[in-house]
Amino acid sequence: FQTVSGSLTQALEVRSGETLLIRGGTSSIGMLSCQLAKHLGLTVISTTRNKSKKEFLIENGADHVLIDNGTVAEELKELFPDGVNKVLELIGIKTLKDSLKCIKRRGIVCMTGILGGEWTLKEFTPMGDIPSLGRLTVYMGDAANLKKDLLQDFIDAVTDGEITLNLDKVFRLDQIVEAHRYMESNLAKGKIVVEI
Repeated sequence: FQTVSGSLTQALEVRSGETLLIRGGTSSIGMLSCQLAKHLGLTVISTTRNKSKKEFLIENGADHVLIDNGTVAEELKELFPDGVNKVLELIGIKTLKDSLKCIKRRGIVCMTGILGGEWTLKEFTPMGDIPSLGRLTVYMGDAANLKKDLLQDFIDAVTDGEITLNLDKVFRLDQIVEAHRYMESNLAKGKIVVEI
């Protein structure tokens, strides 16, 4: 929750009525971001590489789902011709330039995740890759960034059933190899738990 809340409320400064694109929608951060954004009154577009997870993302609260092959800007502009207000970038460097093409005037892209496994952008031209008046930020906060009222609102939303915590599968410690294989297979639909 701390990462999701900080990304949405502090880095992206989301407001009710805005549009949010979540790159990496099937990750645990992506799924909770979708639910929290919906709770805050946003329209959410989530991405996945796996077509079979589209319905799962809709059930998780996404208003629209895009199949992500590394570029979604053109398809997104078919839904929102001017772009979206905010983008939560969880894939990272591999899709960052395309995510910047998805924002509307004065839009914000926040890079919070590096699911794509690359840490350094080799070619980046700020005055070409960031649209005019667009903003690029990152979120790497910690628990000190967590506001008590936002945490309480989240706890209340979970208690009231407005937000569902997605736990996919529980493994015993002696099943750690199987748990790792499951995680790397990209089949999970939520958090994977290993009981110690």
